[in-house]
Amino acid sequence: MTMKLTAKRFNIRKQDRQPPEAPESLFDAPEDGLDFAATKPAGGVTPEELAAVTAEGLTDRQLRMARRMAAKQGIEASSDLEAVILLRRTGTDPFQRNSVVGLVPKPEAPTPAEGEKKAQLPQTIKPLRVPSTQVRAETSHLTDLIRIQRDIARRRRRALLMLAARLAFFVLLPTLVAGWYFYRVATPLYSSKSEFVIQQAENPVVGGLGGMLRGTAMATSQDSMSVQGYLQSRDAMERLDHDLGFRAHFSDAHIDDLQRLAPNATFETAYKTYKRNVNISYDPTEGIVKMEVKATDPAAAVAFSEALISYAEEQVDELTQRMREDQMAGAQEGYNLAEQKMIEAQERVVHLQEQYRVLSSEVEVTLITTQIGTLETELLQDRLSLQQMEANPTPNIARMEPLKARIARLNDEIASLRARLTQSTEDNMSLAQVQSRLLMAQGDVETRQMMLAESLQSMETARMEVSRQTRYLSLSVRPLAADEPAYPRAFENTLVAMLIFAGIYLMISMTVAILREQVSS
Repeated sequence: MTMKLTAKRFNIRKQDRQPPEAPESLFDAPEDGLDFAATKPAGGVTPEELAAVTAEGLTDRQLRMARRMAAKQGIEASSDLEAVILLRRTGTDPFQRNSVVGLVPKPEAPTPAEGEKKAQLPQTIKPLRVPSTQVRAETSHLTDLIRIQRDIARRRRRALLMLAARLAFFVLLPTLVAGWYFYRVATPLYSSKSEFVIQQAENPVVGGLGGMLRGTAMATSQDSMSVQGYLQSRDAMERLDHDLGFRAHFSDAHIDDLQRLAPNATFETAYKTYKRNVNISYDPTEGIVKMEVKATDPAAAVAFSEALISYAEEQVDELTQRMREDQMAGAQEGYNLAEQKMIEAQERVVHLQEQYRVLSSEVEVTLITTQIGTLETELLQDRLSLQQMEANPTPNIARMEPLKARIARLNDEIASLRARLTQSTEDNMSLAQVQSRLLMAQGDVETRQMMLAESLQSMETARMEVSRQTRYLSLSVRPLAADEPAYPRAFENTLVAMLIFAGIYLMISMTVAILREQVSS
């Protein structure tokens, strides 16, 4: 830090002074310690040099410092300006730090022993040279810096010791406890690994675009994920416990306390133990379901694995059976509905035929038109015969009258037949209306027959699809009994525990530091 130094004003006019007495200590001497009356003016200083030094604008403190330095080197100067000039002639800069430190007096030489004779020479009493206020301030500042540095170093050592103690207590000690547990206490577990894949039944080879769009046998990812979810469910754990005594196996007394399942444990606690010891994963790239079962005995691990695989096979069969039943039920329902509609349409046609006493409207129209044609032919012949008789100058009236009556009856019959085709009465409908209704009913029958054929085809297609949707579980890696335990992995688990404790300590330390900084600010 920087200290603002203050200095008293001194009267530097020449006056008679007595030499000051030697102080008892270094800091009991006068502030400047100079006897300006004892100095004598020195010669050889030109007015130009004095003017140049005066132009520098030196302070009174600097001039006194130069005067003391000149007195220390034995240079006699009549004024402070002359002292600066004479010091510079000798190559000494009175304002450098090294020159200022030299003002501090050295310790006096030891006095001779009593009884020792020494030469009695006249001595000149010189004033005591003491450091100035600036020198003492700089010395004190250096002392403070050294003290601060030592205090900082002491604090750093203490902080490092505290950090080491905290790390030892919060990280090293828990890690040692975890390592002791994994190496000495943890019960060894045997692992049984198996792999299986759910495949789809192959279809007969279909040529063309149908063969390209045909599904592959490995397109069973949903079934695989469904089986994986079932094996990890509480239902599978309950079945395994009922069949092979899963809870009783992990409640054995020889298992350590952390892994042991209490005999009166709840179902959720047992399920957590099941999920910890039965690991099932699914690889979507290869479609393989991988299963690892851990137990305290290798034979028990293999038995648990085989039981779970049998549960998976039952689940696959149930899924495919339900899917086949659903598909066939939909197709059969559509076919039955189409068949019922077709029967209803046919019954409506029969009802119309019975109601109007017409087997076929087209046949009836053909018969009537044939009759009309025959009658018109006879009518035309009778007319020609009548015209021929009338052309005779003496026609036979007896033959003409019956012919005219026949022509009239033919006209009436033709008109009646034509009325049957297009005109309706209160009792009977026209043949055109009957034909229209029969044609609509017959068209409905044909439509229903076509829909029935399509439903039949859809049912056959569904039957083929159902046969293709058959799934089966193929076991690629069978579970085998291990000859040495696979768990616990002591080194890996200890390392993971150390990383976890270190992360927790680091997180708590950062949180405390941030909170402390927020509170202090």
